[in-house]
Amino acid sequence: MQIVQWIVNLGASVFLPILLFIFGMVLGIKPGKAFKAGLTVGIGFIGLNLVINILTTNLGPATKLMIKNYGLHLQTIDVGWPAASAIAYGTALGAMAIPVGVIVNVILLIFGLTKTLDVDIWNYWHVAFAGSILYMLTHNMWLGIFAMVVVTMFTYFFADLSAPTVEKYYGLEGISFPHGLSAPGYVFALPFNWLFDRIPGLNKIHVNAETVQKKLGIFGDTTVLGAIIGLVIGILAKMTVAKILGLAVNMAAVMMLMPRMVSLLMEGLTPISEAANIMVKKHFPGKKLYIGMDSALAIGQESVLSASLILIPITLFLAVILPGNRVLPFGDLATLPYFFALFAAVFKGDILRTVLAGIVDICISLYVATWAAPVITELAKAASFNMSGNSSISALSDGGLWTNYIYLMIGEKFEWIGMIVLFLIAFGLLVWLNKLRKTDEA
Repeated sequence: MQIVQWIVNLGASVFLPILLFIFGMVLGIKPGKAFKAGLTVGIGFIGLNLVINILTTNLGPATKLMIKNYGLHLQTIDVGWPAASAIAYGTALGAMAIPVGVIVNVILLIFGLTKTLDVDIWNYWHVAFAGSILYMLTHNMWLGIFAMVVVTMFTYFFADLSAPTVEKYYGLEGISFPHGLSAPGYVFALPFNWLFDRIPGLNKIHVNAETVQKKLGIFGDTTVLGAIIGLVIGILAKMTVAKILGLAVNMAAVMMLMPRMVSLLMEGLTPISEAANIMVKKHFPGKKLYIGMDSALAIGQESVLSASLILIPITLFLAVILPGNRVLPFGDLATLPYFFALFAAVFKGDILRTVLAGIVDICISLYVATWAAPVITELAKAASFNMSGNSSISALSDGGLWTNYIYLMIGEKFEWIGMIVLFLIAFGLLVWLNKLRKTDEA
């Protein structure tokens, strides 16, 4: 467990290149090429984190000023996914999520119940988060571990189900997203797409990044749109002119730099993905596997970024007006592209549809995060997390995730019976999808 924790503490930008280098060697890639591929992915993650840091450090002061200016009194602070992941891996069960996730993945692959070979090991923190909370709610360690198994199975189902759409829309051949936050968004967006197709007027409107740029000219450019949104947020925060302009430029920088960092990730992943496909075709003719990766590969897409930036001020507005909400969005405002990475794929890049469905998703997330706040606060204390003077914390990301609410409510109320029922549902869905794909391939 100490070894596993040490690996986790390295961070995705360090241990993922090591993992991909080893994986590349196993796939038969020359050592130099495998090393360069893994290193490029690590550099891409560092670049991505730098861009997200630009977003966070600039949005933070603006958010605090809006809170002060408009007298907002929301008792629970959204600490964001970096803190949530540290809390998840810092609990008694946290580091168990990695061996549990890997073992479940291997078993499902052996029995042909998933097509996702997950190399995104660091993001098992999503699994650790759910299992740790259930352990905190029930004080049953084995139930918490079993919950990790169930959550992992659902995650692979979502990843396999969405993979063809991910391939088609993002052009990511052989890639799936077993990402605990993004993957459920695919299922969430599907009924909204069906509904929007049947609403007169709305079904004729298609607002994607290309359409906006064509209609609005330079004002429709995603970089310029980022600057405009920065100006609006700065004005709402009643910042000085200099700071408003600085915020505008930084938001524009995020819109321009994010896709370029993602392209670095793709550059490093391409030889790994190609080698994996060659190996599968050689040893498993007729069978297709997906390489499971972080949905960071999708968040630089123009429609995802545009919709997410539009939803930032909307999220703050919703937090204020929703009755019963106690969570002040803060840390996860920069994480919104992860929320909606697969929304955009379902809606084929339609920004309007992504924003409309995103508003519903944010409302649900705020209420779930409010419900989860007491147990997340206790979990943070158990993990010796620095509360920084906050008496109540939550996280819009996994703390507000609708699937986690289902898992945890059923697990807390029905314990073993509830989790076994969820296990059987996940197993049945994986079997159904596997048979469906075989029929389609035939």
